[in-house]
Amino acid sequence: MKDDPIKNPHLRLSRRGLLLGAAAGTVGAAVAGTAAQGATGEANADDIVDLAGEYPFYGNAEQAGIRTPPQRYTFYMTFDLTSPLRADLQVLLARWSAAISQLMKGKPVGQIEPSRPDAIGLDTGEALNLSPACLTVTVGLGPNVFTDAYGLAGHRPHLLRELKQLPSDAFRPGLTGGDLSLQACADDPQVAYHAVRDLARIAKVTGAAATRWTVMGFGRASAGKGQSTPRNLLGFKDGTRNIREDADFDRFVWVKDGPGWQHHGTYQVVRKIQMHIEAWDTDRISDQNAVFGRHKVSGAPLTGVHEFDTPDFAKMDVAGNPVMPATCHVRLAAFENNEGLRILRRSYNYTDGINQYGVLDAGLLFISYQSDPAHFETLQTKLGASDRLNEYISHIGSAIFFVPPAPQEGSYIGAQMFADG
Repeated sequence: MKDDPIKNPHLRLSRRGLLLGAAAGTVGAAVAGTAAQGATGEANADDIVDLAGEYPFYGNAEQAGIRTPPQRYTFYMTFDLTSPLRADLQVLLARWSAAISQLMKGKPVGQIEPSRPDAIGLDTGEALNLSPACLTVTVGLGPNVFTDAYGLAGHRPHLLRELKQLPSDAFRPGLTGGDLSLQACADDPQVAYHAVRDLARIAKVTGAAATRWTVMGFGRASAGKGQSTPRNLLGFKDGTRNIREDADFDRFVWVKDGPGWQHHGTYQVVRKIQMHIEAWDTDRISDQNAVFGRHKVSGAPLTGVHEFDTPDFAKMDVAGNPVMPATCHVRLAAFENNEGLRILRRSYNYTDGINQYGVLDAGLLFISYQSDPAHFETLQTKLGASDRLNEYISHIGSAIFFVPPAPQEGSYIGAQMFADG
């Protein structure tokens, strides 16, 4: 990564140091950050805001934003295709690819020209002079892309289809489906927002696609390799047993069959999960622990002491009942109880303010990546039927996309499927 914060400590700021530094002014930023660490001990190794960091868009096997350590913010948006022309879709993906490569470098999409006040189609400007903030933009293709209408039916990834109906489904109009998806993640929320805004502008200008639904997320709710486990809005550590190792990515995440242009692609499932936070907050902590199967503060399973202790699903209490209740989230989702099945989680918290009933409207933007969408369906069928957490959540939005591998420089997302058409 360019401007590696590990090699250049002047680019490394703890979250606390960043906030205190902003309050003290630029001159006192480093002093404030140092003082904060000195008062509280060493910052966690992952608690770093690298606003100068950047990831490459071209040249990797897979798109950035999947294996990439989760950043602190996301802006997620889906689109409907509005042009029936194959060429318009092709042009959109090519223009998106070129724009994303610039955005991920912290550069504007086209120059703003003050001498031309009548100019349109240029960068929207709200991220000018902001650093890349480790921005990644990940593009997904929905089932409707691969139809005879665009001459792409023969290129459909063979596992791409609409998700089957699941026990947890409580969808709201306008929060499902989509032909294209954009997942922008960054350590600066304005950088993530700007990326999707500019790409949505390109879609509108080309006449190829229109926005469908969107969620802005914060406080990553899943951990990557080397990151400490964050907490969801119910206060529990989320993603303790997430996929982190290369061997598990190869086994459970990346597509390895079909035509070569699909290799190192993956299937993206997104769910907007509303949490009934005010009802949850009235429940006693011991019952909350039983719902999850973990201790709220430590994150340890009910049969353990430390967060990463392996749950003992056979352990009984003095009354002969399982210490890990049969309906707890951890037991139902554990790979040991699902024939080894695992998915990669890359989720974020969200809030939409106050709903029409005067209660907090917030929850989880759940995003998972897997080599087969049936893996998600298998787990969610089990959770949707038996998980006690269902008392406090509702799955109100859903979509599925195929995420192609990263393009090589000079090419664009999905180019091969047009070349072979």
